[in-house]
Amino acid sequence: MGEQKKIKILRIINRFNIGGPTYNATFLTKFMSDEFETLLIGGLPEENEANSLHVLQEYDVEPLLVPEMKREPNLKSDRLALKKIKTIIQEFKPDIVHTHASKAGAIGRKAAFSCNVPVVVHTFHGHVFHSYFGKVKTNLFKNIERYLAKKSSGIIAISNLQKKELCEEHKITSAKKMEVIPLGFDLKKFQDNYTDKREATRLKYEIADDCIALCIIGRLAPVKDHFFFLDVIEELSKKTERKIKVFIVGDGELKSDIENRVTQLQNQGIDIVMTSWIFDIASFNAGMDIMCLTSKNEGTPVSLIEAQASNLPVISTDVGGVSDIVAENETGFIISRKDKRNFIEKLKILVEQDEIRNKMKSKGWEHVHLRFSYKRLATDMESYYKRLLTQRN
Repeated sequence: MGEQKKIKILRIINRFNIGGPTYNATFLTKFMSDEFETLLIGGLPEENEANSLHVLQEYDVEPLLVPEMKREPNLKSDRLALKKIKTIIQEFKPDIVHTHASKAGAIGRKAAFSCNVPVVVHTFHGHVFHSYFGKVKTNLFKNIERYLAKKSSGIIAISNLQKKELCEEHKITSAKKMEVIPLGFDLKKFQDNYTDKREATRLKYEIADDCIALCIIGRLAPVKDHFFFLDVIEELSKKTERKIKVFIVGDGELKSDIENRVTQLQNQGIDIVMTSWIFDIASFNAGMDIMCLTSKNEGTPVSLIEAQASNLPVISTDVGGVSDIVAENETGFIISRKDKRNFIEKLKILVEQDEIRNKMKSKGWEHVHLRFSYKRLATDMESYYKRLLTQRN
């Protein structure tokens, strides 16, 4: 008997920048069973974004780079990217094209449709249907996504709330066509040598034993709303006697504006450190005490999953898939976006009440390590692919 033919997947990602899509694409390329053969392609990050190719190197995944695939719509580069992807499809002859995030979803699916690929799947990691653009541009993107979804074999949401938003609120596609497959990560490193990592990080950043280290991790972009976070820190510092040290991890277009606001707060005696991107986030997290998130819009925020895997209680605005990944009042607090006062009060509780903070710390790993494992992700995706191929045949 001859060897069974492998199912070939062409996986297309917007760009290799730090975030959930890179990890998702890397693990699905690396950890699918031997029944599958995957080729991963994607664009490069923008100037103010951190390159995530080190993540792929860590797992021995070699992607094919398509530099023409850029975040902003551009007729010339989009056309070149489309042409290049069509050529790759004709050479690789995939059974499935799976696109991740909006730009890859538009260009990749267009190429797949024109090359008659049997199964075409798209994953929404987040969406741009609020807090990004004006009404006219948002409606244009919605119409494009509806058209693409209609022609796709299947659509994946990464949380139940995201599925509800996409189907009911934005009417991108029917619930019948959408599958929920949460992200998966390699979380073990957040527990390995935890005590040593904590000591080393607190020594490196001069965090005293009696000091509470708060952090926020993410692009310095409007949608992450660091100014909300800094307003909260300003008010908190007036209300607590506890010593706090604040870390802002990330980089992006708002860096200089955020630096200006940070300088104002430093002049008031608040201890704030801007670190830019940190690649060894497992060691960094181990040294922290509380993880914050203040976004206006999210898919599944990776920083909160990694925080819980690092024994960190979290406090976040109630956006995107946050309520699907944080156990409310068990591993953290989830606050309405409009309620800054409540955010301050709950953060004050985490800072001042060691017993509550420590109780939440002890529950984080248990809550996320199986639910968001890369093994679970690969298994879920394999069965979904097979189902779509069976339907197609």
